[in-house]
Amino acid sequence: MTPPRPGVAAPEDDALIGSAPERILIVTDAWSPQVNGVVRTLEILGQDLGALGYEVSYATPQGHFTLPLPTYPEIRLALFPRRRLEQLIDSFAPEAIHIATEGTLGLSARAICLKRGIPFTTSFHTRFPDYVRARLPFISEELIYRFLRWFHDPAETMMVATPALQRELEGHGFTNTRIWSRGVDVEVFRPIADASLPFPRPIWLSVGRVAVEKNLEAFLRLDLPGTKVVVGDGPAREALARQFPEVKFLGAKTGEDLVRHYAAADVFVFPSRTDTFGLVLLEALACGLPVAAFPVSGPCDVIGDAPVGVLREDLRESCLRALSIPREACRGFALSRSWRACTRQFLSNLPQIGEPTGPAHVRGR
Repeated sequence: MTPPRPGVAAPEDDALIGSAPERILIVTDAWSPQVNGVVRTLEILGQDLGALGYEVSYATPQGHFTLPLPTYPEIRLALFPRRRLEQLIDSFAPEAIHIATEGTLGLSARAICLKRGIPFTTSFHTRFPDYVRARLPFISEELIYRFLRWFHDPAETMMVATPALQRELEGHGFTNTRIWSRGVDVEVFRPIADASLPFPRPIWLSVGRVAVEKNLEAFLRLDLPGTKVVVGDGPAREALARQFPEVKFLGAKTGEDLVRHYAAADVFVFPSRTDTFGLVLLEALACGLPVAAFPVSGPCDVIGDAPVGVLREDLRESCLRALSIPREACRGFALSRSWRACTRQFLSNLPQIGEPTGPAHVRGR
C-alpha cells in the first residue's frame, strides 16, 4: 500500500480489511474520565470498528484498583492488572490485541502476549521522552528511548500517526513502524452560526490538556488583542490561572459544548511542540477555525502548506495572520479527513487472521 500523504488517511479500500481479525482487544491505560486525544481516538476507533462489523473489547483502568500517576493525578494507573487481564483474554478470545499505551496495563498485556506467543500491535500516541523530561529532567533521553524500544520492538507493528514521526522514531532505532493517521467526525465538529462567547473579540482558543509539555505559556504570554481562552484541564491549570489572570480558563468541555466553543472562536492557537499529531487541529478546522502554530511535527503533518493555518516561529505573527483565513477553507480541508479511512488503515496494520461475521458490539467500556 502506498503511504498516505502527511495528514491524510489511507484510501477507503475494502480489500484492506477482507481478512482482518473479527474480535479485537484494545488495551489502554488512558481512558475516561480523562479527556484527551488518545482517549477520543480509541473511543471513535471502537465505534467505527463496530460499524464495520468487528467486535471490540477494551481493557482499561476501570474496575481496577488504581493510583494517580505522579505529577499527573488525572491519569490513574491500574495496580497489578495482570490476572484480570488474563481472564478477559481467555473469555473474549481476541484474534488481535492492540496495546495503545506503555502503562501498567500495557506492560501486563505485553508480558501475557509474549508468554503465550500471541502476536500483538502497539501504537505511539505521546512523545514519552518529552513528557518524562519535562517532569524529570535528570533522566536521559537515550534511557527513555531504550525503554520504548524494549516495549515496542516485540510488536508485529508499532503504529504512528505521521510520516515525520515515523522518520524520527526510525532515527532512534525503531524498525517496525507503520502509519495509522487520525481523522475527524465532520458531522459532530461543524460550524455553528449562532455560537458565541461573552468575551471581547477576537477570541484566541486553545483546547487540550493543561500540562507543562503543551507549552501553553508560549501562547499565554503573547500580546494579542481580544481574549485568550483555554479549554481543558490538567495539572498546570491552577498555576497558569494565577500567573495569567486575564486569560479565561474554562475547564474541560465535551460533546456539543466543546463544538460550540470551537465554533465561537476566531483562531485556534496550538503552541505545543511535542504532540505526535494534534487531533484538536482537525476538530478546530472542521468547525471552520483557522490555526496558528509553530512549524513543528504535528501541525506540519496535519496542515502542511494548506492555506488553513499559519505556521511560524513567531507565534504572534501566526495568530494575527490566521485572522484573515476564510473559515470555509478550513471546513473544506477537514471534510477530506474521514475517520472511516483511518479505521481501515488501522485494520490494514493488524495481523491478517479472519473475517468479520455476524452482528458486532463494543465491550469493556
